[in-house]
Amino acid sequence: MKTLPILLPLVALVALSTGCKSVSLHQYENHRSTTKWENYDEAEEAFNKIKPHETKVSELKDLGFDPHATPNIKILNYLDIMQRFVPNASITMEHLHPDVRACIESKEAALGYELDLDIVRRKRFGNLALDMTGFKKKTQVFGWNYKALLLIKDGTVVYKLRSGQPNVDRIERKNKPLGPLQEIDGLISKIPGF
Repeated sequence: MKTLPILLPLVALVALSTGCKSVSLHQYENHRSTTKWENYDEAEEAFNKIKPHETKVSELKDLGFDPHATPNIKILNYLDIMQRFVPNASITMEHLHPDVRACIESKEAALGYELDLDIVRRKRFGNLALDMTGFKKKTQVFGWNYKALLLIKDGTVVYKLRSGQPNVDRIERKNKPLGPLQEIDGLISKIPGF
């Protein structure tokens, strides 16, 4: 019975260093914007149904682009729209699409809806002992993101723009040769007098 307390930490250390095939002990994060769409293609399909100079604001609810019914849609005023399209002095109003220019010039008669979806999961993998001690961290990031901008003038969509990434899949690696000691170095440098 005296050998049991000695064997338990040894078994735990072996399990941590070799990993477990059936159950992952690594950290798993899920960053998901609330949305009705399950994937990029569904969001794109809804966006493609919006017709500039035809689609009314009242129709946007059924398509999933109404800020009062759909989360994660920001309402923009004409100053916000100007910042999106004229970020610096090198871009003038003459460079803009005529419908964008008309929205900015109409001021309060126009507004914008900006959708920003980020559906991303992060899963750590690799050597659990090195991960937990901070020496090596490997993370797989996968999912999708979608951004859409609608400009509305006098109750009708006049301009639309979208961007996004249908398939996010990347590996992030962090190597710290000193492990947790590198974090201590950063804390020491913040102490006055050091």
